[in-house]
Amino acid sequence: MNIRRLPALLCVLALASCATPPDSETKPLGENVLSQEAIHAARHGPVDFAAHVKPVLEAKCVMCHNRQALPGHISLASHKEALRTKALGTYIVPGHPETSLMVVNVKTVHQKVSVMPAVGERLTADEYAIINKWVKEGAAWPAGKAGTLKIIR
Repeated sequence: MNIRRLPALLCVLALASCATPPDSETKPLGENVLSQEAIHAARHGPVDFAAHVKPVLEAKCVMCHNRQALPGHISLASHKEALRTKALGTYIVPGHPETSLMVVNVKTVHQKVSVMPAVGERLTADEYAIINKWVKEGAAWPAGKAGTLKIIR
């Protein structure tokens, strides 16, 4: 077996085994990735991708949602990829969190997808509110280093 494919295989196996309800012990409610100051700033002002969204995506999403881990699936490797439409819908619809799979899948369990993230800690209420607000504000995603996500494994 090709050792470079092992992380992708493990992620697929984990996704397949995580069709449990969101309050399950296998999906603990996570801790805030952001400081209380950052959460306050995002709540009372515009959401900044680099300061508020990027840390959450890096800590709780991109380890699976990248081209290497799940080829052909929703990827957060770049802004362009995050805006692509897949079989289930569009991951990020700027201005419309109610139709953005990124927002909807974090809170709900439905026929085809279990609540996200499928493995690891779930987003906190604060993190969810920030992602929701960011998408509602237009999902601005800067180019260059500020918009590049690190894949943390």
